[in-house]
Amino acid sequence: MLARFVRVGCLEVTFPDGTMRRYGRDASDPLCLHLRDTALLRALVRDPEMALGEGYMDGRLTIGGDRLHDFLTLVLRNRQAGGLPAWARGADVIRFALRDWVQRNTPGKARMNVAHHYDLSNDLYRRFLDTDMQYSCAYFARPDMTLEQAQAAKKAHIAAKLLLQPDMHVLDIGCGWGGMAITLARDYGVRVTAVTLSANQLELGRARVAQAGLSDRVDLRLMDYRKLTGPYDRIVSIGMFEHVGLPQYQTYFGKLRDLLTPDGVALIHTIGRVDRPHRPSGWLTRYIFPGGYVPSLAEVAGPVERSGLWLTDLEVWRLHYARTLAEWLKRFEAELDAVRATHDERFIRMWRYYLTACQATFEVDRQGVFQVQLARRADAVPLTRDYIARLSATGPVAAQ
Repeated sequence: MLARFVRVGCLEVTFPDGTMRRYGRDASDPLCLHLRDTALLRALVRDPEMALGEGYMDGRLTIGGDRLHDFLTLVLRNRQAGGLPAWARGADVIRFALRDWVQRNTPGKARMNVAHHYDLSNDLYRRFLDTDMQYSCAYFARPDMTLEQAQAAKKAHIAAKLLLQPDMHVLDIGCGWGGMAITLARDYGVRVTAVTLSANQLELGRARVAQAGLSDRVDLRLMDYRKLTGPYDRIVSIGMFEHVGLPQYQTYFGKLRDLLTPDGVALIHTIGRVDRPHRPSGWLTRYIFPGGYVPSLAEVAGPVERSGLWLTDLEVWRLHYARTLAEWLKRFEAELDAVRATHDERFIRMWRYYLTACQATFEVDRQGVFQVQLARRADAVPLTRDYIARLSATGPVAAQ
């Protein structure tokens, strides 16, 4: 299997019995993989992706020089070259066929999925996120930006597309720890209703709102978006659409239309694939984001068209998330002593694998970020895009 799979780069594998074999033609910079038991060999043949992640988490698979990023990049490049065996490709087809069932995400299931990831520990997220705790792709408008500056630029860019005016009522779907809601209320003078399904996020978000003196302008709720009633002048949703689930897309966009005022505008910020629809990652689904899915543009476009909304602007960010993840990983590694006080080594290896695998995916696979601007009327936003750069640069001043 490895002889067929490794077409790019070079992989040196030490097997459980001590045998070492080399795969690939380019031996200038080989990656050294150590496999510790025969059960892992069988697992790698049956389900390579799951076995790689689990083997690394358990310490049964190690990489020389701790070159996890280089190793996962090699795996992704060779996967693109089509070297997986037929049975592994067949398993991908089955997972693709089952994705609607896996992502059915009823209200009860959605709450459980969110709790699995976001209710781990607020302290854990503080360790590696920026000071505003933005857990989504930053916008590196300049190459010399810090993570904090790039996250602030992301918020300003989104606010520009929302065309905010003081005292507008804004809905934030999937508000995280309240950073965007606080920014919009404080800097743009709007009222914000923000919803999350994470109890941990809600508790800290409300505390942050109170500390900012914005309790009269920001209302954070533990609520499923499907239970909301409107209308709202603006809707923003950052990094939440990945958790909606493919079977719920029509419900989601129909709900956006129902919640918007006739001249309302919505901005959806989501990870997306610039490729054909793809099966979800089995390892990520089991350990990190149950019920999660990264859509292709085609999978988004159909439900938008059927909802009756206008697609007024579409922007695709390339490589911004790779840099964001690299910053998160660096901060996570710098905080390992503190993380070890509350989490074991298996969790640390799982989290490192998650952040590194996602970084490598955004670097070498056909994955980016979509910003989808929607409106109920064709003239709800200006007819050219000039205003976006202008309002992004001037920020809150333009909204006052």
